Amino acid sequence: MKASASDLLQRLPGPATAKWPQGQRFVEAFTHGTLLVELYAPRGHDPQTPHDRDEVYFVISGRGEFVVAGERKPFAGGDALFVAAHVEHRFENFSDDFSAWVVFYGPQGGEKP
Repeated sequence: MKASASDLLQRLPGPATAKWPQGQRFVEAFTHGTLLVELYAPRGHDPQTPHDRDEVYFVISGRGEFVVAGERKPFAGGDALFVAAHVEHRFENFSDDFSAWVVFYGPQGGEKP
């Protein structure tokens, strides 16, 4: 399977929801077993809440700050960021060109340490 970031970005924004009144800022690339790959490109603010599975972000473009479990870290294109299941996280102060691959994997509740 192949997914192109530029093709997926053209599908944004997706449908509006209560959480995404201006339209969803993520789009599914593909799934296989427990693997789910999405492209994420929020604009203005990041309204996400903790997820039920572990996830890895691969930053495609942009820069900003990644806040995870209250700790703030700068990020830029080319960085990889890990978040364990159920951990509070969000992107802040990010540039308008920010986009990232998001990879969800493993069981509900996350991998065991």
